Amino acid sequence: MQLTHYTSNFKKQKHPITLICDNITNAPNIGSLFRIADAFNIEELIFCGDNIPIGKRMTKTSRSTEKYVTHRIEEKIDDVILQLKETHQIIALEITESSTELSIFKLKAKKPIVLILGDENFGVSEFVLEQCDAVVHINMYGNNSSMNVVQATSIALYEFTKQLNF
Repeated sequence: MQLTHYTSNFKKQKHPITLICDNITNAPNIGSLFRIADAFNIEELIFCGDNIPIGKRMTKTSRSTEKYVTHRIEEKIDDVILQLKETHQIIALEITESSTELSIFKLKAKKPIVLILGDENFGVSEFVLEQCDAVVHINMYGNNSSMNVVQATSIALYEFTKQLNF
């Protein structure tokens, strides 16, 4: 018999992960990020930028998770990184010349995580990459060199929570 969210026996568990979304402005992506933030029960979702469409257009994909996922909007990502850098390991999800493959990346023990996601069209900026403790990427095996920000975030959160739970 298929289980529902009422009949499953998943153990609720908070993960010490904060997602920072740098100028992600596509409403369906924002809604899906709320949903994945809830699924992995992360600490907080922070949207950085000046035109973040949190509202009716994103609620179709969020399935009301924005009502209970801790989130905020900040104008400048630099301020947010500076605020969290002392207490968190700052990791960007981006393909660069020196990024580490996600599947071999090891988290630092006992330090909360900030995962930075870049703009849908331009990725994580050079300035932000310079502020990071690590940059990780997902290997791509087809013709395309990137994937949708929500799918990439799902894969990264799966890997990080797997490491945190062992």
